[in-house]
Amino acid sequence: MRSVLAFATVFFSSAVWAGDFETDRFDNWHQWRGPLATGEAPRGNPPTTWGENANIKWRAKLDGRGSASPIVWGDKVFVVTSVATDKKAEPMDRPNSDPRFDKKTQAPDYYYQFVVICLDRATGKERWRKIAAEKVPHEGHHETHSYAAGSPTTDGKLLYVSFGSFGIFAYDLDGNLNWQRDLGRLNTRLGWGEAVTPVIHGDSLLLNWDQEADSALICLDANSGTTKWKVPRDEHTSWNTPLVVSVHGEFQVIVNATNRIRSYDLATGKPIWECDGMTVNAIPSAVAKDNVAYLMSGYKGQAAVAISLESFGELSGTSKVIWRYAKGTPYVPSPLLLGERLWFTQGNMQMLTVLDIKTGKPVIDQERLPKVTSFYASPAAADGRIYFVGRDGTTVVLKQSDRLELLAVNKLDDAIDASPAIVGKQLFLRGEKFVYCIEEK
Repeated sequence: MRSVLAFATVFFSSAVWAGDFETDRFDNWHQWRGPLATGEAPRGNPPTTWGENANIKWRAKLDGRGSASPIVWGDKVFVVTSVATDKKAEPMDRPNSDPRFDKKTQAPDYYYQFVVICLDRATGKERWRKIAAEKVPHEGHHETHSYAAGSPTTDGKLLYVSFGSFGIFAYDLDGNLNWQRDLGRLNTRLGWGEAVTPVIHGDSLLLNWDQEADSALICLDANSGTTKWKVPRDEHTSWNTPLVVSVHGEFQVIVNATNRIRSYDLATGKPIWECDGMTVNAIPSAVAKDNVAYLMSGYKGQAAVAISLESFGELSGTSKVIWRYAKGTPYVPSPLLLGERLWFTQGNMQMLTVLDIKTGKPVIDQERLPKVTSFYASPAAADGRIYFVGRDGTTVVLKQSDRLELLAVNKLDDAIDASPAIVGKQLFLRGEKFVYCIEEK
């Protein structure tokens, strides 16, 4: 517990968070990647085994399509989805395609509803549902993607939801709209689709607005939705989520990208440091511990880097880049930071690597995970166990160890691309058809 509390101070300050958030967040899953933004649930202890007829507390049927992860606060589970309607768009209502961009997807000619759902944590029954927007998308998406890929977040007071081009929304936890913003259109690489996951820190709401032109990092006032600052970025579509860290009492925002890895001052948006970037499609998000950030990417190349957060200016080729690694890194999933180890799989496939965070040396070097082939979900961990959730609904559970120790292989009859959420004795999985609450019976 001492190490957990020490780690927590890297990310949060009681002077910043009001109310009971500072303590309550450990008993919740308020954002994608959990209370520490690493994939670990420090107070979690969910089941090791389950199946269609074993340890399923409830399953809630979903309409529409989405790959955003669920979040949990108190007795509520929040999830977003996009629902295709049968309402055809008139020619004048169809957004014009931007001729600057080459797109391999076709925009639909009918309306979509962008929906926010609150489920009862005890029963899975729907408490409320809000249609945040009903619009005709201006581009399509990859066949494995969706129009609801940005995971929501909460500070225990408001629920923050991003549908990217289709609006940013803040609700109270009973579903009443507090504010909404239209930040304009995103044009993603090849029209593969959007995944803007908001990050809340104090009164700042951060959005990675990387796209094929006019990329930016945007900071909104969490209480009103007004823009606090907006910083242009010389980047193309990246899809990763910003990470907020505290270094000697000052807060930095770290964003992964292809051209440059950058850190910004949370208060002003002013750049603090930068380093040479990652591969194309820098989707994995940064994790950090003890004033060191770890970043990876794995499409058309392989790269991992450890960077000292006690840095300023240009870091490429300096000692502030502590180590580099160029083997077995992930494409879509983000790495799991657990103790002194980084856990990740190569590309979207099943070859597992575990690195020592101090040295960058592998302690497990590309060993094959059994019974599973591919991943979009990022791994999660609790109580000395690591959960790798495969796209076919198979979850491999490993023991936290410096060798591959298989504890269980569990299968659900559902495709799963969203990352898991862990709260107490419960594991939440968002599939294509259902949201599942898994708990020991």
